[in-house]
Amino acid sequence: MIKTLAGRCPRCGEGRLYAGYLKLAPGCPSCGLSYEKLDQGDGPAVFVILIAGFLICALALWVEVTWSPPYWVHIALWAPLTLALTLGLLRPLKSVMVAQQYRMRAEEGRLEQP
Repeated sequence: MIKTLAGRCPRCGEGRLYAGYLKLAPGCPSCGLSYEKLDQGDGPAVFVILIAGFLICALALWVEVTWSPPYWVHIALWAPLTLALTLGLLRPLKSVMVAQQYRMRAEEGRLEQP
């Protein structure tokens, strides 16, 4: 799991997991694991929204109640912090979702035929 957080293959821990910042590579060049079935969908984005939203809202309310700054101070503080938090959390959480899907052997749902 730790190597996957660093952007490495969930099986061997050697190959690259990503082809870009958030785009999964087609497969591992070291062990040949295909990443085609590892679909994390919107799961990581939902967790990022919940975590970053909670932190930013709590901090913004605390700053407002404590110092009552003008609105431009809120914009100057929270816009960059929101961007940094969301972009900083998205890749590790996506890596965790990929690692969990590989570990649990997750696949698309299938209906069993009698």
